[in-house]
Amino acid sequence: MEATETNYACNSSEFRRSELSDTELEIVGQPYSISVLKVGYCLSEQDGSFRADGTITLLTGPRTILVDTGGPWDRDFLVKRLKDKRLDPGDISLVVGTHGHSDHVGNLGLFPGATIVVGCDISEGDRYLPNQLSEGQPYPIDEHVSIVPTPGHTGRDVSLLVKGTTMGTVLVAGDLFEHCTDDDRWRELSENPAVQEASRQEALRTSDVIIPGHGLPFRIHREEVDGRSG
Repeated sequence: MEATETNYACNSSEFRRSELSDTELEIVGQPYSISVLKVGYCLSEQDGSFRADGTITLLTGPRTILVDTGGPWDRDFLVKRLKDKRLDPGDISLVVGTHGHSDHVGNLGLFPGATIVVGCDISEGDRYLPNQLSEGQPYPIDEHVSIVPTPGHTGRDVSLLVKGTTMGTVLVAGDLFEHCTDDDRWRELSENPAVQEASRQEALRTSDVIIPGHGLPFRIHREEVDGRSG
Protein backbone atom coordinates (compact mmCIF):
# COMPACT_ATOMS: atom_id res chain seq x y z
CA MET A 1 0.00 0.00 0.00
CA GLU A 2 1.38 3.39 -0.95
CA ALA A 3 1.89 5.80 1.94
CA THR A 4 -0.17 8.98 2.02
CA GLU A 5 0.86 12.31 3.47
CA THR A 6 -0.91 15.43 4.66
CA ASN A 7 0.31 18.66 6.25
CA TYR A 8 -1.20 20.14 9.39
CA ALA A 9 -0.22 23.60 10.62
CA CYS A 10 -0.23 24.58 14.30
CA ASN A 11 1.13 27.85 15.69
CA SER A 12 4.81 28.10 14.58
CA SER A 13 5.19 24.45 13.62
CA GLU A 14 3.83 22.27 10.86
CA PHE A 15 2.97 18.64 11.41
CA ARG A 16 3.27 16.36 8.42
CA ARG A 17 1.52 13.01 8.67
CA SER A 18 2.53 9.90 6.75
CA GLU A 19 0.46 6.73 6.86
CA LEU A 20 2.16 3.45 7.65
CA SER A 21 1.55 0.48 5.38
CA ASP A 22 -0.55 -2.53 6.30
CA THR A 23 2.71 -4.46 6.74
CA GLU A 24 3.78 -2.13 9.58
CA LEU A 25 1.21 -3.08 12.19
CA GLU A 26 3.76 -4.39 14.71
CA ILE A 27 5.69 -1.76 16.68
CA VAL A 28 8.46 -3.21 18.81
CA GLY A 29 9.33 -1.52 22.07
CA GLN A 30 10.91 -1.85 25.48
CA PRO A 31 9.21 -2.85 27.65
CA TYR A 32 5.98 -2.68 25.61
CA SER A 33 5.37 -3.77 22.02
CA ILE A 34 2.24 -2.86 20.08
CA SER A 35 0.23 -4.96 17.62
CA VAL A 36 -2.70 -3.62 15.64
CA LEU A 37 -4.98 -6.66 15.57
CA LYS A 38 -7.57 -5.03 13.32
CA VAL A 39 -7.48 -1.81 11.32
CA GLY A 40 -10.77 0.05 11.73
CA TYR A 41 -12.79 1.47 8.86
CA CYS A 42 -15.71 3.76 8.13
CA LEU A 43 -17.40 3.42 4.73
CA SER A 44 -20.33 5.43 3.39
CA GLU A 45 -23.25 3.59 1.78
CA GLN A 46 -25.43 4.86 -1.07
CA ASP A 47 -28.54 4.98 1.13
CA GLY A 48 -26.90 7.47 3.51
CA SER A 49 -25.90 4.90 6.12
CA PHE A 50 -22.33 3.90 6.80
CA ARG A 51 -20.46 0.77 7.85
CA ALA A 52 -17.89 1.14 10.62
CA ASP A 53 -15.70 -0.86 12.93
CA GLY A 54 -13.05 0.36 15.35
CA THR A 55 -9.34 -0.40 15.39
CA ILE A 56 -8.30 -3.07 17.91
CA THR A 57 -4.81 -2.73 19.43
CA LEU A 58 -2.82 -5.03 21.73
CA LEU A 59 0.07 -4.10 24.02
CA THR A 60 2.33 -6.80 25.40
CA GLY A 61 4.90 -6.20 28.11
CA PRO A 62 4.76 -5.94 31.89
CA ARG A 63 0.98 -5.91 31.47
CA THR A 64 -1.13 -7.24 28.63
CA ILE A 65 -3.43 -4.44 27.49
CA LEU A 66 -6.16 -4.30 24.86
CA VAL A 67 -7.32 -0.96 23.49
CA ASP A 68 -10.84 -1.14 22.08
CA THR A 69 -12.52 -4.47 21.37
CA GLY A 70 -14.33 -3.85 18.08
CA GLY A 71 -18.07 -4.43 17.69
CA PRO A 72 -19.98 -7.45 18.99
CA TRP A 73 -19.74 -8.94 15.49
CA ASP A 74 -15.95 -9.14 16.04
CA ARG A 75 -16.15 -11.57 18.96
CA ASP A 76 -14.88 -14.69 17.14
CA PHE A 77 -12.34 -12.64 15.18
CA LEU A 78 -10.93 -11.12 18.36
CA VAL A 79 -10.64 -14.46 20.14
CA LYS A 80 -8.82 -15.88 17.11
CA ARG A 81 -6.43 -12.92 16.84
CA LEU A 82 -5.58 -13.25 20.52
CA LYS A 83 -5.00 -16.97 20.01
CA ASP A 84 -2.65 -16.09 17.13
CA LYS A 85 -0.65 -14.19 19.77
CA ARG A 86 -0.80 -17.23 22.09
CA LEU A 87 -3.20 -15.41 24.40
CA ASP A 88 -6.60 -16.20 25.83
CA PRO A 89 -9.08 -13.48 26.89
CA GLY A 90 -8.19 -14.28 30.50
CA ASP A 91 -4.59 -13.18 29.84
CA ILE A 92 -5.67 -9.57 29.26
CA SER A 93 -5.17 -7.59 32.46
CA LEU A 94 -6.43 -4.18 31.26
CA VAL A 95 -9.00 -3.27 28.60
CA VAL A 96 -9.24 0.38 27.56
CA GLY A 97 -12.36 1.43 25.68
CA THR A 98 -11.51 4.83 24.24
CA HIS A 99 -15.22 5.76 24.31
CA GLY A 100 -18.57 4.07 24.62
CA HIS A 101 -19.58 3.54 20.97
CA SER A 102 -20.54 -0.02 20.09
CA ASP A 103 -17.83 -0.48 17.43
CA HIS A 104 -15.19 0.14 20.11
CA VAL A 105 -16.50 -1.62 23.23
CA GLY A 106 -18.68 -4.39 21.82
CA ASN A 107 -16.73 -7.26 23.38
CA LEU A 108 -16.06 -6.16 26.96
CA GLY A 109 -17.87 -9.29 28.14
CA LEU A 110 -14.91 -11.41 27.01
CA PHE A 111 -12.79 -9.91 29.80
CA PRO A 112 -14.60 -10.16 33.16
CA GLY A 113 -11.34 -10.54 35.08
CA ALA A 114 -9.61 -7.50 33.58
CA THR A 115 -9.56 -3.93 34.81
CA ILE A 116 -11.98 -2.17 32.47
CA VAL A 117 -11.71 1.44 31.35
CA VAL A 118 -14.48 3.02 29.29
CA GLY A 119 -13.94 6.72 28.82
CA CYS A 120 -13.37 8.14 32.30
CA ASP A 121 -14.75 5.13 34.21
CA ILE A 122 -12.26 2.60 35.62
CA SER A 123 -13.61 -0.56 37.19
CA GLU A 124 -12.49 -3.89 38.63
CA GLY A 125 -15.61 -6.02 38.57
CA ASP A 126 -18.32 -3.90 40.20
CA ARG A 127 -15.77 -1.70 42.02
CA TYR A 128 -15.16 1.69 40.41
CA LEU A 129 -11.82 3.34 41.05
CA PRO A 130 -11.25 7.04 41.73
CA ASN A 131 -9.46 8.98 39.02
CA GLN A 132 -9.23 12.49 37.59
CA LEU A 133 -9.55 11.74 33.88
CA SER A 134 -12.75 13.80 33.62
CA GLU A 135 -10.81 16.70 35.15
CA GLY A 136 -8.12 16.50 32.47
CA GLN A 137 -5.52 14.53 34.43
CA PRO A 138 -3.77 11.41 33.05
CA TYR A 139 -4.08 8.03 34.76
CA PRO A 140 -0.66 6.33 34.79
CA ILE A 141 -0.49 2.56 34.39
CA ASP A 142 3.27 2.51 34.90
CA GLU A 143 6.21 4.70 33.87
CA HIS A 144 5.78 3.74 30.20
CA VAL A 145 2.00 3.69 29.71
CA SER A 146 -0.72 6.11 30.73
CA ILE A 147 -4.36 6.76 29.94
CA VAL A 148 -4.83 10.37 28.85
CA PRO A 149 -8.08 12.33 28.43
CA THR A 150 -8.71 13.31 24.79
CA PRO A 151 -12.28 14.64 24.78
CA GLY A 152 -14.20 16.03 21.85
CA HIS A 153 -15.53 13.14 19.78
CA THR A 154 -17.47 12.46 22.97
CA GLY A 155 -17.09 14.31 26.22
CA ARG A 156 -15.25 11.46 27.92
CA ASP A 157 -12.91 10.07 25.25
CA VAL A 158 -9.52 8.76 26.37
CA SER A 159 -6.40 7.52 24.58
CA LEU A 160 -3.47 5.33 25.60
CA LEU A 161 0.00 6.89 25.50
CA VAL A 162 2.91 4.45 25.14
CA LYS A 163 6.56 5.47 25.51
CA GLY A 164 9.71 3.57 24.60
CA THR A 165 8.92 2.03 21.21
CA THR A 166 11.27 1.89 18.25
CA MET A 167 9.03 4.49 16.58
CA GLY A 168 9.00 6.77 19.62
CA THR A 169 5.90 7.71 21.58
CA VAL A 170 2.71 6.08 20.29
CA LEU A 171 -0.82 7.33 20.98
CA VAL A 172 -3.61 4.77 20.57
CA ALA A 173 -6.19 7.45 19.95
CA GLY A 174 -9.60 5.95 19.23
CA ASP A 175 -11.75 8.43 17.33
CA LEU A 176 -9.70 11.47 18.25
CA PHE A 177 -8.47 10.86 14.69
CA GLU A 178 -10.59 8.94 12.19
CA HIS A 179 -7.61 8.20 9.95
CA CYS A 180 -4.46 9.84 8.60
CA THR A 181 -6.16 12.14 6.11
CA ASP A 182 -9.40 12.85 7.97
CA ASP A 183 -8.94 16.62 7.48
CA ASP A 184 -12.22 18.21 8.63
CA ARG A 185 -14.40 15.12 8.18
CA TRP A 186 -13.97 14.26 11.86
CA ARG A 187 -15.97 17.39 12.73
CA GLU A 188 -19.15 15.80 11.37
CA LEU A 189 -18.88 13.08 14.03
CA SER A 190 -17.70 15.27 16.90
CA GLU A 191 -19.84 16.23 19.88
CA ASN A 192 -17.58 19.21 20.55
CA PRO A 193 -15.29 20.14 17.62
CA ALA A 194 -13.52 22.95 19.48
CA VAL A 195 -12.55 20.66 22.35
CA GLN A 196 -11.58 17.88 19.96
CA GLU A 197 -9.41 20.28 17.96
CA ALA A 198 -7.49 21.13 21.13
CA SER A 199 -7.08 17.43 21.95
CA ARG A 200 -5.84 16.75 18.40
CA GLN A 201 -3.29 19.55 18.59
CA GLU A 202 -1.92 18.18 21.85
CA ALA A 203 -1.67 14.70 20.32
CA LEU A 204 0.24 16.06 17.33
CA ARG A 205 2.64 17.88 19.64
CA THR A 206 3.39 14.93 21.90
CA SER A 207 3.20 11.78 19.73
CA ASP A 208 5.47 10.28 17.09
CA VAL A 209 2.90 7.74 15.87
CA ILE A 210 -0.88 7.86 16.17
CA ILE A 211 -3.12 4.81 15.84
CA PRO A 212 -6.53 6.20 14.79
CA GLY A 213 -9.95 4.70 15.26
CA HIS A 214 -10.75 3.95 11.63
CA GLY A 215 -7.58 3.66 9.60
CA LEU A 216 -3.92 2.71 9.49
CA PRO A 217 -1.39 4.12 11.98
CA PHE A 218 0.48 7.21 10.89
CA ARG A 219 3.71 8.99 11.75
CA ILE A 220 3.98 12.62 12.84
CA HIS A 221 6.84 14.66 11.37
CA ARG A 222 7.46 18.01 13.04
CA GLU A 223 8.92 20.81 10.97
CA GLU A 224 9.31 24.55 11.46
CA VAL A 225 7.15 26.60 9.10
CA ASP A 226 10.24 28.16 7.50
CA GLY A 227 11.39 24.66 6.53
CA ARG A 228 13.93 24.07 9.26
CA SER A 229 13.75 20.79 11.15
CA GLY A 230 11.67 21.07 14.35
